Amino acid sequence: MAKIFKTVDEWKKLLTPMQFEVTRRAATERPFSGEYENCWTAGTYQCVCCGQELFTSETKFDPGCGWPSFWQPVAPGAVEERVDSSHGMQRTEVVCSNCDAHLGHVFDDGPKPTGLRYCMNSASLKLKPR
Repeated sequence: MAKIFKTVDEWKKLLTPMQFEVTRRAATERPFSGEYENCWTAGTYQCVCCGQELFTSETKFDPGCGWPSFWQPVAPGAVEERVDSSHGMQRTEVVCSNCDAHLGHVFDDGPKPTGLRYCMNSASLKLKPR
């Protein structure tokens, strides 16, 4: 499937200011401030920009870090990982594979079975309840 590309103005018309800053400019929302940080509704988390399914509530867990976290994406290829050397750190950025929206970062301190913690910004997600 071809990637979705839009101009800055097109994204700004579709997204709230916070969603735009997070997804298109790789900003991070404050910890414990996001809509989904403490949400346990069953469903699928989609990309707020394009609607692609990214994570399910079955893989969501509470690591106490202040952001919604998951131990694996909904399917292989749903997200892409990139090297992020910003802020004087070496991290792994996670983006939507369909529209390149910045979602958050992945760390290797998550629970079994993957040992991963996909630490996402609520502003980059849209929950589709079951």
